[in-house]
Amino acid sequence: MAPILEKDLGVICSIPKDFDTDGFGTFSGEITRISDALTVARQKCLAAIVATNCDLAVASEGSFGPHPSAYFASADDELVVLIDRKNQLEIIGRSISFKTNFSGTSITTEKELLDFASQAQFPSHGLILRSSQHSVEDMVKGIVSPEILLAQFHYLKSKYASVFVETDMRAMYNPTRMEIISMATKQLVENVQSLCPECQTPGFTITEVNTGLPCSWCGSPTSSVLSHLYNCKKCSFTKAFMYPNHKKTEDPGFCNYCNP
Repeated sequence: MAPILEKDLGVICSIPKDFDTDGFGTFSGEITRISDALTVARQKCLAAIVATNCDLAVASEGSFGPHPSAYFASADDELVVLIDRKNQLEIIGRSISFKTNFSGTSITTEKELLDFASQAQFPSHGLILRSSQHSVEDMVKGIVSPEILLAQFHYLKSKYASVFVETDMRAMYNPTRMEIISMATKQLVENVQSLCPECQTPGFTITEVNTGLPCSWCGSPTSSVLSHLYNCKKCSFTKAFMYPNHKKTEDPGFCNYCNP
């Protein structure tokens, strides 16, 4: 995040000394995240502002699970939030991607462990071992060494009937997740650089997506995007941008009348 923000926004990034974000929730389950991702990212920003007395703070928060439009597939949903205390602005970047190694399974043999590790892109991507899926007992995080992986597996297997192995989704142990966070950061920069035509305030972004693009055969409205509505966070100026996908009609194959 820092190289992108420093290059494109001209800021200097720093992390507050001894700033502990585990209190907002952990991916490995020791502390449950009780709020949604956006709320947690805001809380991180505000806590950093209090800790540093800076006017600008940026925080990220990710969620893993079914893709919002394809429930059968896992997805990484990353939010990056910028809070500008001086100008009372909140600007958000977001990236949702199928590209994730998010997974976990119960295993009983070394072969099952190594098969999972290979699919999870280990050792470039870290792994977690624990006694069971929802237990934190004897949990080992951040495993990136094949020797440690095997040693910890055999230790746990000597104590328990099975071992739960999962991907370590903390960003520093997951290059794939870092890639998606960088994409969300780039979108944040684009949104910051999008200025209101009326008052020049940053963050002139899409607040509403309107469907109804007409069918090229019958002219009936389809579920395809007709326009994007942009809104200023400061002066409330709004503007509709028609045909954001650069087409004024939709293929009849997407029309509920022509192709019910």
